[in-house]
Amino acid sequence: MKKSGAALVRYALEQLGIRRTFGIPGVHTTEIYDELNRSESISPTLVAHECGGAFMADAVSRTGAEIGTLLIVPAAGVTHAASGIGEAGIDGIPMLIISGGIHSESDHRYQLHEMDQHTLLKPITKGTWRVTNHNDIIPTLYKAYETATTGEPGPVFVEIPYNISNFLGEVDNMPEWQTPAAPPLPQQSRIEDAARALVEARQPGIFAGWGAVDAQEALIELAEHLDAPVSTTLQGLSAFPGNHPLHTGMGMGNYAVPAAANAFAGVDCLLAIGTRFSEIPTGSYGIHPPEQLIHVDINPEVFSANYPASHTLDGDAGAIVPALLKAVKALRAEANNTGIREQIASDKAAYKKEWRDHDSGDRVNPELFFSQLRQILADDAIVVADDGNHTFLTAELMPIIGARNYMSPSDFNAMGYCIPGVIGAKLANPDRQVVGIVGDGALLMTGMELVTAVREQAGVVVFVFNDGELSQISQAQQIPYNQKTCSVLGSLDYEAFAKAFGVAYVSLSGNSEIAVSIRVAMEKADAGVPVLVDVRIDYSKPTRFTKGVVKTNLGRMAPRDKVRVVGRALWRRVRP
Repeated sequence: MKKSGAALVRYALEQLGIRRTFGIPGVHTTEIYDELNRSESISPTLVAHECGGAFMADAVSRTGAEIGTLLIVPAAGVTHAASGIGEAGIDGIPMLIISGGIHSESDHRYQLHEMDQHTLLKPITKGTWRVTNHNDIIPTLYKAYETATTGEPGPVFVEIPYNISNFLGEVDNMPEWQTPAAPPLPQQSRIEDAARALVEARQPGIFAGWGAVDAQEALIELAEHLDAPVSTTLQGLSAFPGNHPLHTGMGMGNYAVPAAANAFAGVDCLLAIGTRFSEIPTGSYGIHPPEQLIHVDINPEVFSANYPASHTLDGDAGAIVPALLKAVKALRAEANNTGIREQIASDKAAYKKEWRDHDSGDRVNPELFFSQLRQILADDAIVVADDGNHTFLTAELMPIIGARNYMSPSDFNAMGYCIPGVIGAKLANPDRQVVGIVGDGALLMTGMELVTAVREQAGVVVFVFNDGELSQISQAQQIPYNQKTCSVLGSLDYEAFAKAFGVAYVSLSGNSEIAVSIRVAMEKADAGVPVLVDVRIDYSKPTRFTKGVVKTNLGRMAPRDKVRVVGRALWRRVRP
């Protein structure tokens, strides 16, 4: 039978359960867009910039609704989207990227958008394919999807030349999608050995990353049975409920909040699930795990990369954690009681008081803001943070309740994630509250995507933490240099900014306005109106993360370099 390549793309995406694509159409993809526009199950979504589209697709995948999908033009579309693709690639997020391509049978050189897209994308994708005939379109998209979603997830890229997508060609058949079989569990003896180490420990602890996010039910039961404190990575904040008495916060070293630092100081066996022990969650490698380190991850290459593991279990945490729980219960039928919960509760209360006692002047106290936001939001609300000082305020002060209810850029650490992220999350989960926490610098990067939110009637609330600086960097500059180079933004009229895009505007300038401003914003969003809330935040008190990382990196320096840095800082304070 004869089919256009575009019709075959539509069929494959419908088979895979894709409900929405993100991108900007161009001459190489118009036929595919036309096909998707006639689909009863797929909505092609116009974005302002392909980078924003990639962040939206990433957010769709992180919520677990489906795999986020890009449909973009070749060359410029790919380079624009590369930051979002890289974020997904480094963070282990599945994404399907479909691009047009130049005419594959033309005798002419220097065609529009002609470039080697595959070499560009190789470092930040799990695989790339270039379709050469109509018969290969459906199998190639199926193979790409399987690659993206099995093993350690990640983005995949498929290029479909213009002449194949737009013109008719012979197709032998149109196969249906078959879900791959689940991978096998590790050997039972390895699971039992790890369980024995946990049961025999004086004080076991659990460190949960993004890879543990779909094992939350079994993880809670395991933590309760072991009476083990649980800390998370930044990306894994939603892997364990922030309101659980065994939850301690992000990290476990001197960069972590007191509840985590104190609870993990006595841990003699650590169960790490779905984490690579990368730079951010370890506070610039400032932690010291015990010799008994049980590491669970879907990618065996991460084992002992930064810290030696005594036990390794490679596979999906969604299957391994329940198996580990069963083995632990077989060794110890009754739940453990270490008394750690009382210590965690006391430390959390003291840290909360420390923040509330901080004088924020006429600006908004971060702890008061997050406490009231948490009280107003539903438990299943999705919180999206960008990259910046506000990220770590969110991590330290905002309890995340349910699985996949928090997302932010992590190891790739691309600013500009939040606003596209809230849009993608809301479009994938229209019946849930979705809010964003964004710095004013990150807002300037992708704030134009608010026009997409208005067009799609995405009722999201974006809280912009407004202090006129790239605060995470300016704070890092102030200590050693006593000056701020290229990190002061200047003033911006956020009310006019919101009006330009047709977005509702709410001002939040002091502590007395917090509850009212949040409720007004949420009511507007419930009516399908995107809302921008201008939060005059107080950044004068640094987070534990910032202080801890500075201390760790300073302590790691050679004596000569340490003297130079400290001496320069002191001298510039005397003679700026």
